Formats: sequence, C-alpha cells, structure tokens
Amino acid sequence: MSERFYLATPPRDGHAVLAGDEARHLARVMRCTVGDEVVVFDGCGGSWRARVAAIGRDEVRLTVGAARPQASSDRPPLTLAVALPKGDRQKWLVEKLTELGVDRLIPLVTTRGVAAATSAAVERLERGVIEACKQCGRDTLLRVAEPASVAALVGEADPAAVLVVADRDAAGLEARAVAGRPIIGLVGPEGGFTAEELAAVDAAGGRRVSLGPHILRVETAAVALAARLA
Repeated sequence: MSERFYLATPPRDGHAVLAGDEARHLARVMRCTVGDEVVVFDGCGGSWRARVAAIGRDEVRLTVGAARPQASSDRPPLTLAVALPKGDRQKWLVEKLTELGVDRLIPLVTTRGVAAATSAAVERLERGVIEACKQCGRDTLLRVAEPASVAALVGEADPAAVLVVADRDAAGLEARAVAGRPIIGLVGPEGGFTAEELAAVDAAGGRRVSLGPHILRVETAAVALAARLA
C-alpha cells in the first residue's frame, strides 16, 4: 500500500493518529489492515513512513518511523491572487497550482468577479489542496489565504515582492525581471480587471504581462502565469 495521507497533527513519540476523512479513506476505501505501511505528511514539509497499529470507527492509529528527507528549495515564495471561477473549476485550479509549487493562493474580490470566496468555498479549496498534495507527492500545503480586494492586496504586499498582473494587451514577461524576489501574480475575472483595479496595481509598481493573444479562462490564465513564474 503506497497511498499518502495527511496528518492534521504531526507525529509525537513515534505515534500518530489519522482522523476524519483521512481515516475513513484509509480504513473503508483502502480497506487497510493492521501492519499495512503508508506514507504520512504534515503539510509543513515533513513526511514519514508509518504502519497501521489500530483501526477505529473514525480514526486510525499509526506507528511512525524516521522522517523522510525533505526536498530543499531556494526559490522565493510564489503567491497567486485569483478571482475565483465558478463551481468545479475551483477544484481544478487549486489542484494545478499545488502541482506547480505555488506557495499561497489569495482569492481576489473583484468588481467583475463571479464567485464569492465564502468560508465553505475556502474549506473546499483547502480540501482540494490536500488531495492534490497526496497525489503529486508534495509535503507542503499550498496555503489558502483570506480573500482580499486588489487595493487591499497591493497595499499590504511585501515591499520586496514583485507584483505581476496578467493583461492580454501587455508585453511578455522576462524571467530576469523577477528573478530572486518574492512574486505575487494577479489574475482577474473573465470580465477583466476594472480600470481602477489596474490603476491600483500600477501605482504599487506592478508589472503587466501578456499570456498570449487569446482570452483565457481564469483557471487557464492562473496556471499559465504560475508555470511561467515558477
């Protein structure tokens, strides 16, 4: 059994407990038995090989071995601020951003946005992140931040960060222009940012960049920008 499972609470003294959906998936879907080996990760970069020690109704107890080597990266943090698309397209969005190594997702509140980042929506996004990490082998969760307007985002951004906004009418992006610095990439709704929202990014020193000549769906633009910035 080579499945990966997310530990909400890191191991302690060689023991760990899977609870909730993770425990039910292991016990009822995977039909584990005592002694089966799995891999668990804590979402903060730690992962371990573990063995099933006991199976309960809504929890699975594990004995945990030595921590597995952590992958090191000297890449500056990458944030994507995105006006969320509707429905299942949100799940696809977080799945691909997680696979691409984006560190943080900020749901953007925009004038022309079509989907609200409600608490229930954010919970679904966070669950999608966990599922994507389990599938792609990533041990650090993409963090879903509190929703923010464009004005609030640029006003609170790290002064050292490079602000990059997707704009079909702009020029291309030179990698050397953002190398070595934290990056915040902004992707607007399919109706586009308003003039006021773009002006706020411009006033904060943001760079407008083109992702090609065609009009992209929100999730396509976000993935294209993340792949280029990563």
